[in-house]
Amino acid sequence: MLRSLVVNADDLGLTVGVNNGIFDAHDRGILTSASLFANATATVDAIRRIRSRPSLGVGVHLTLVDGAPTLPPSRVATLIQDDGRFRGSWKPFIVACLRGCVALNQVERELTAQIDRIRSEGIRLTHLDAHKHVHAYPPLFAIVARLANRFRIPVVRVPYERWSPVRGDGWHPYVALRQSLLNLAMLPWARWNHRTAAARGIRAPEFTGRVHTGVLNAMTIRATIRRLRPGTTELMVHPGYVDDALRQMPTRLRSSRAREVALLCSDATADALIDERIQLVRHDLVPVPMPLTRSVRNVS
Repeated sequence: MLRSLVVNADDLGLTVGVNNGIFDAHDRGILTSASLFANATATVDAIRRIRSRPSLGVGVHLTLVDGAPTLPPSRVATLIQDDGRFRGSWKPFIVACLRGCVALNQVERELTAQIDRIRSEGIRLTHLDAHKHVHAYPPLFAIVARLANRFRIPVVRVPYERWSPVRGDGWHPYVALRQSLLNLAMLPWARWNHRTAAARGIRAPEFTGRVHTGVLNAMTIRATIRRLRPGTTELMVHPGYVDDALRQMPTRLRSSRAREVALLCSDATADALIDERIQLVRHDLVPVPMPLTRSVRNVS
């Protein structure tokens, strides 16, 4: 059975520097797809540049933490803090959900507005996922699945990684261990969410990239490619370039973004896909051409 890979960049629209890295990874590398913020610093810049890249699959990076709502604060009062912004992290948000302090009708209202914001630009959406994976909380996943049906969006990410590849040079054991434990804790929710997606006829492909977020390296990505299962897998990545706007944001993903651009554009990575006969696709299963690698150029 054919093995297909969606290489998806999260955080499109975060800053212009992040946009530059994502578009470079698509134009010169193996990136096939990106998840776009509806209301971030560089969303308008991203939308303008998407128009000249019809081969890039685009989904919505739904946001309920670490950002600002699309709707007026009065319509999403349980989702925001006194400053009119969402809670700064997934932890207080999920705790508030568990305590019943978040109105699910307001969640659906805000996420609908975010999807409408991107659709209004004439962009055909291939998938939905969420910033910091907060949609993995089953009541929120049910909302996202319902919206995917409503807007005929074929894929929703279930952010649980069944396996993690071997470590390599530059591996950060404590980061990967912490992320492995967080991933493992998601298993009960992931099982529930896969059932929800299946019941609604929504695809939730095999997923990888969570454990090595921020510490992805050449050996890890090659091991991932070798171990891909039959069917379609999504590899989540975070390419980009550091700019002043990114430096001012509370994120640990800075220098790692440029390293990921280089990794996604490297001949060695593309050659590994060719050697393993992996087909690059978008979430809507449209094939994306493989970049012309040095070895192919030398042969021709």
